[in-house]
Amino acid sequence: MNSSDPERPQLSFFPKVTGKSFDEIDNAREPLLQDGAINHPRDNYSVLSAILPFVFPALGGLLYGYDIGATSGATISLQSAKLSGITWYNLSSVEVGLIVSGSLYGALIGSIMAFSIADFLGRRRELILSSLLYLVGALVTALAPNFPIMVIGRFGFGIAIGLAMHAAPMYIAETAPTQIRGRLISMKELFIVLGMLLGYAVGSLEIGIVAGWRYMFATSVPISLIMGVGMWWLPPSPRWLLLCAVQKNENIQGTRETAIHCLCRLRGEAIGESAAEQVDEILADLSYSDEGKEASIWEVFQGKCLKALMIGGGLVLFQQITGQPSVLYYAATILKSAGFSAASDATKVSVLLGLLKLIMTGVAVLVVDKLGRRPLLLGGVSGIVISLFLLASYYTFLDNAPVLAVVALLLYVGCYQLSFGPIGWLMISEIFPLRLRGRGLSIAVLVNFASNALVTFAFSPLQTLLGTGVLFAVFGVIAVLSLVFIYFIIPETKGLTLEEIEAKIL
Repeated sequence: MNSSDPERPQLSFFPKVTGKSFDEIDNAREPLLQDGAINHPRDNYSVLSAILPFVFPALGGLLYGYDIGATSGATISLQSAKLSGITWYNLSSVEVGLIVSGSLYGALIGSIMAFSIADFLGRRRELILSSLLYLVGALVTALAPNFPIMVIGRFGFGIAIGLAMHAAPMYIAETAPTQIRGRLISMKELFIVLGMLLGYAVGSLEIGIVAGWRYMFATSVPISLIMGVGMWWLPPSPRWLLLCAVQKNENIQGTRETAIHCLCRLRGEAIGESAAEQVDEILADLSYSDEGKEASIWEVFQGKCLKALMIGGGLVLFQQITGQPSVLYYAATILKSAGFSAASDATKVSVLLGLLKLIMTGVAVLVVDKLGRRPLLLGGVSGIVISLFLLASYYTFLDNAPVLAVVALLLYVGCYQLSFGPIGWLMISEIFPLRLRGRGLSIAVLVNFASNALVTFAFSPLQTLLGTGVLFAVFGVIAVLSLVFIYFIIPETKGLTLEEIEAKIL
């Protein structure tokens, strides 16, 4: 996409700035960090300057992963007569279920909230709000004097998850250099896995302490503080600033200068004179057709956004209904049946799988901007198909070959982290058009959490009705359908700016 395209109207409400260096921009702030400059004809940036705009939003993903890991240990501690440190430790299965799934249902609420408040708050302030809710939710849960207060804390923490998982990929996508956008957004999945490992580690260390569950939940407090302070310090997304100014037609020239300053902070001195050119290109794109008008609710289900919703929503739906929560649910049973007696301990099993997830996500991060999104999805999901049918075979007629089940389990986890895990979040963060990105992505995040909750809830009834082998075969068939969906529907976005994705793909 080029702002000089003759079919696009040229912007007349601001003068084009050329020939100015970084130091000559009025009141320009110092870049966040200055080092490791990389020269690129379109999008120069400093490596170190690009790190912090990724790290602080990604802490929202780390807290999400930490909640998954720590909750497993916390529920064991809570139900111990000797170690819980409370009088209400004798919890029913429903009460334990509310503690475990409370954050998931809170995340659903957060995703719904994001639909209405995301564009008003902006990506940065939404992440600040998320960090505040993480902090309050963790404190309420850790200090809970009774069960109802604990559930309220879990829901509050979950709302923070919903907001963070909505705003973080948007902020990273809109501020990251094009060349490493895929790598950075995929690394958010790496932070989720790191959070899970941290949660398992903290749980195993504090499981023997009286009231250890309080410390497990409280560990989220300092992380949420770091996230909040970091997001307060970072600049807003230049794209969001320009979108708001064009939609409201308010001080566009002043907002343009602010956007240039923000972009200089995000990229460092390496961006040089191209900051103004990049901002002008975004403004030119917003001025084209109706892209500068304020979005209505119904537009999410029309035109470009509907196509983006089919791509992103379909991808995260298949991400969950191919059985990801259920396969991990069976991990301990599979490893125990294979004779790994030490691995029968839930914590050790979780750490083993967590390490594999971490390694495979790292591989995806390293190659996503070189190989592209589609090759990783097609290759990874093909491996998922094979692993699910191997598991179905094991539970149907090969129950005397437990090693096969272990191989299938490890293959599933590895391939998921190479494909659906990081690429799902990457695609939904970059596929939606700018003016509808906040609302469109909130629907995709809602689909993700809702389908996760549905699969988790429906697994046991379906297992009883169909049998484990048949159920895994059903997941395998769904995975084949997802492979067809990826091949025919999912586009390749490698190397394209967000504006080029909107113009060429949608």
